Amino acid sequence: MKIAFIGLGNMGAPMARNLIKAGHSLNLVDLNKTVLAELEQLGGTIRASAREAAEDAELVITMLPAAVHVRSVWLGEEGVLAGIRQGVPAVDCSTIDPQTARDVAAAAAKHGVAMADAPVSGGTGGATAGTLTFMVGATPELFATLQPVLAQMGRNIVHCGEVGTGQIAKICNNLLLAISMVGVSEAMALGDALGIDTSVLAGIINSSTGRCWSSEMYNPWPGIVETAPASRGYTGGFGAELMLKDLGLATEAARQAHQPVILGAVAQQLYQAMSQRGDGGKDFSAIINSYRKPQ
Repeated sequence: MKIAFIGLGNMGAPMARNLIKAGHSLNLVDLNKTVLAELEQLGGTIRASAREAAEDAELVITMLPAAVHVRSVWLGEEGVLAGIRQGVPAVDCSTIDPQTARDVAAAAAKHGVAMADAPVSGGTGGATAGTLTFMVGATPELFATLQPVLAQMGRNIVHCGEVGTGQIAKICNNLLLAISMVGVSEAMALGDALGIDTSVLAGIINSSTGRCWSSEMYNPWPGIVETAPASRGYTGGFGAELMLKDLGLATEAARQAHQPVILGAVAQQLYQAMSQRGDGGKDFSAIINSYRKPQ
């Protein structure tokens, strides 16, 4: 299949790589010339704009940093909708606010294009391994069309409902993830301050009622989980700035719905303070340093 893939960042590049390995022909667009050159060596074709990439594509996929980029890439003069043919399916895998997903999909529909939102979970490791979870907002018909292709980049392809519900699922999940990481950080730092061996404490938590993914698989205390970013200086994971962005999406959506997210708002402030300290580029689990004594 000829696929236009636009947005080759830390997530998009390995996703595109997996599609090339699966035998698809990719039209590629990104600002990073190094990544473009690498994927061109694997068989991809570099295009000058989203419009050009979409012109002969049988499917369009975008993976972009924020809503402003999604609107520009889809709705701009050199955007996807300026080049895509009627009837070609499309999906945006960015994490953005639900309303932007609905607005862009509505604009696509006026061009005769069915569009889905399908944000992902699983991090850069999941993107590389092809084990991502896709949270898809789409009609049943479009979901059936997209599912085989998404399955070549992910392990769990979940139909959440109509357009925009993929984003709702993603921001709710990351809201909970941020809160749980703060909770684990507080508990681990308190245990250390009170004198218990942190590895013993982690073992107890992970076999007791405090057990959660943030403690068991991604523990923020260095040395507890060898594969976690905490054990490599909080590098190579999900950046705190990205978590802050997702918390902003969640709290703004909650404001619009008049729905309280009290712990989410507290977590947002903690990550905002972390960013202001200059640690926004570290993995989000480095929030534990807000509680630890200076080393």
